[in-house]
Amino acid sequence: MSQATKLSPDEIRRRAEALGEWFHNIDLNGVKTAPNHFLYDYPAQKWRRFAHAVPADLTGKSVLDIGCNGGFYSLEMKRRGAARVLGIDWDERYLAQARFAAEVSGLDIEFRQMSVYDVGALGERFDLVIFMGVLYHLRHPLLALDLIHEHVAGDMLLFQSMQRGAKDVAPVERDYDFSETAVFDQPGYPKLHFVEHSYSHDPTNWWVPNAAATEAMLRSAGFRIEAHPEQEVYLCRRVEAPYGAAAVYPPKEPRA
Repeated sequence: MSQATKLSPDEIRRRAEALGEWFHNIDLNGVKTAPNHFLYDYPAQKWRRFAHAVPADLTGKSVLDIGCNGGFYSLEMKRRGAARVLGIDWDERYLAQARFAAEVSGLDIEFRQMSVYDVGALGERFDLVIFMGVLYHLRHPLLALDLIHEHVAGDMLLFQSMQRGAKDVAPVERDYDFSETAVFDQPGYPKLHFVEHSYSHDPTNWWVPNAAATEAMLRSAGFRIEAHPEQEVYLCRRVEAPYGAAAVYPPKEPRA
């Protein structure tokens, strides 16, 4: 743990504001980085609903926070004793915010500018991978999950995605005849909603899953769901990826 930077509340507020608008409302020694957030105390209020599902003691563990934004979850994992926390994001503005939050908090966290599609370049696996609030911003969401499984996930995956559509999850058969079409009209069948232009004034919202698609995508990438503590949040365990997972080149031979 690094020594916290001793700044007055006014100096913290001034420097935080100079880093632009924050999406993570982080408490920095009593100063909120986004006091007027449209989602109120976000993401702390969401974190409180599922924090119990994440191991309270991460001593000796390594954590990769993909799409770390302002660093809220990176800070929380370091506070739980993680030996190493690496936060990555493609937006340098968010990374600057995260570095400042870690500096003020006195937490030793590394941040790098990197896309989820480039995680293979890290060349290491992590005990816990955090992949929250990212999937629906991606044009190739299942590829991202495949790459995480193939290159960086060592054990646990903490996942969250915005969901729209049906919340129920319908049972799905292993196969259907070509003539079967009605199943696709069931609300609980896995569906990804494609946003061609913009959603919620954000042109980076591309694919929004329903609950069934969220769970099916996780399974198909090789992540077994072990806990579902909050409507959009899943704690998963890395298992063997099923045959045909897109990140495996060349594809494995079919199992006998």
